Amino acid sequence: MAILPTREVEKVWGRDTLPAPFSAPEGKRIGEIWFEPPEQLGELLVKYIFTCEKLSIQTHPDDDQAEAMGKGRQGKSECWYVIDADPGATLGVGFADDIDADAMRAAALDGSIEDLMVWHEVKAGDFFYIPANTVHAIGAGVSLIEVQQNSDITYRLYDYGRPRELHLEDGMAVAKGEPYDPALSRHVPDRGSFRLVDGPFFILDRLDGPPDTGTAADYAGRLLVIPRDNPVTVGGEQVHPGQCALADDIASVEFPQDGCCLIARPV
Repeated sequence: MAILPTREVEKVWGRDTLPAPFSAPEGKRIGEIWFEPPEQLGELLVKYIFTCEKLSIQTHPDDDQAEAMGKGRQGKSECWYVIDADPGATLGVGFADDIDADAMRAAALDGSIEDLMVWHEVKAGDFFYIPANTVHAIGAGVSLIEVQQNSDITYRLYDYGRPRELHLEDGMAVAKGEPYDPALSRHVPDRGSFRLVDGPFFILDRLDGPPDTGTAADYAGRLLVIPRDNPVTVGGEQVHPGQCALADDIASVEFPQDGCCLIARPV
């Protein structure tokens, strides 16, 4: 077992006040807290994201596209589990109507792409799976856990006038101009255990107490454990909310009877 090292990442859209148990260093706006992927399970990256402004409108390639473009062998599909949100906070995912590449490019250049997307008002417990090629953006006032393929290939299509590089042509080559499939999102109740992602790249469960026999059988081999509201014991060591640990197998994890956590592994 290993508690993963963390990395605080400053972002222009980050926050100088973070929800417990995190805290931002004085004078810094922290947008992301990464858990360094372990060598034994390097396919997955887990991070917390905290926003006070909108993130760029962006997209990511899939595995085949990333390899064809010489960017590595892994694209980026991801998911978002909202843990807190200001009233009226939103996530932008997909478009209201189908849009072709020329129209999307023009909308990205003049900023109207923001109005063509669907912005979902969110609250704690909302969950979205974001396949590669989906055009998306995280709005202001959101705190969430992101579990993703371990890839840093991001193509910004629009960034609200910030002086950061855009990647319009690469983005146009992979972006899907279509509505988001509502079957890929849900609200996760406060109590109960749920399968949130069932492949094709990783499995993610939200567990309320120990897993049942069927769920445990899905977790042969190493996995990541992310406690939410109470410590979880992994390999005899306590792992607290705000941490993430690598477990050798599900049998080495002692789950609290009255707390929830996320567990993830690659497929």
